[in-house]
Amino acid sequence: MEITELDYTLPADLIAQEPLKERHKARLLVLHRDTCQIEHRVFFEIVEYFTEGDMLVINNSKVIPARLLVKKPTGGKLEILLIKEKFSTERETVWEIITRGNYEGEVFINGNRAELRWDEKGRVMIFKGMNSQSVRQLMYEKGFMPLPPYIKRKPSFIDQEYYQTVYAKKEGSIAAPTAGLHFTEELLEKIKQKGVLIREITLHVGIGTFKPIKVKEIEKHKMDEEFFEIRKDLIEEIQLVKKAGNRIFSTGTTTTRALEGYASGRYVDVGSNDRYIKGVTDIFICPGYEFKVIDALITNFHLPKSSPLALVSALCGVDKVKKAYSEAIKLKYRFFSYGDAMLIL
Repeated sequence: MEITELDYTLPADLIAQEPLKERHKARLLVLHRDTCQIEHRVFFEIVEYFTEGDMLVINNSKVIPARLLVKKPTGGKLEILLIKEKFSTERETVWEIITRGNYEGEVFINGNRAELRWDEKGRVMIFKGMNSQSVRQLMYEKGFMPLPPYIKRKPSFIDQEYYQTVYAKKEGSIAAPTAGLHFTEELLEKIKQKGVLIREITLHVGIGTFKPIKVKEIEKHKMDEEFFEIRKDLIEEIQLVKKAGNRIFSTGTTTTRALEGYASGRYVDVGSNDRYIKGVTDIFICPGYEFKVIDALITNFHLPKSSPLALVSALCGVDKVKKAYSEAIKLKYRFFSYGDAMLIL
């Protein structure tokens, strides 16, 4: 499949720049795969699409304030995006980073000294005299939420709350699992009261989720590895739900990649134990993939030529996605991270 099939034109004014103050009042486009029927609803009405015995799986990963402003010895400033910690001792901590330009050398942040260097895999930031805990404390004191580049404003205090799901628990993501941003605690409680099982997994969202597909034939695209954690008893519950004829609703492409990465065997074990499956997966889901776990997907509207859009197209077909996106654009839905939602049944 060629990458041009995942392209579309989006008016810039449809890219949401601010979150909705009432998360659950985002618009919801419902796409029925079997009939290609499209409905236009409000997100809190999603309760109506669940039946007793279904399961809703959510990603409880928490976004870290991974954007830092550092100063060069000359006084110039650089913006750093911390990607993941590589290793740490009591005397120094090394993080993989992304930053513009090719500067190497000493930088300062809040009186602390660090160095920017290249290693065999890319850019790193070496925090001098700081252990892992000290770096994380610095991040929370001086860091900003890592809003995506298509949000053309500086992060503000509202992003501390709204660029985070209400059920976020486990720190590690450098971008929000945005499909879950629309849920409130009250809405989740209503879904639960309907007899739906709500279960959590963890997948820490990395930079790979947002890297554009640059190859002509999308099957050749390579995803970066992302860490996931799934309780072993959840796998058994999923099997029982499906055996009973009920559905697995996945909240977002990140949740889907964790579940399908495990189920397809496309992962490397990194310390599973009696309770948890812990692994890293680089699964790339595109048209032609046969889903093994999920039956329905709650998601946002994704960038052209992106891996999340490829996943959505794999679930319901490219033509149906194009029809849904065309209608969403016509009706001025809000797109991307702070945008509106889509339910694929």
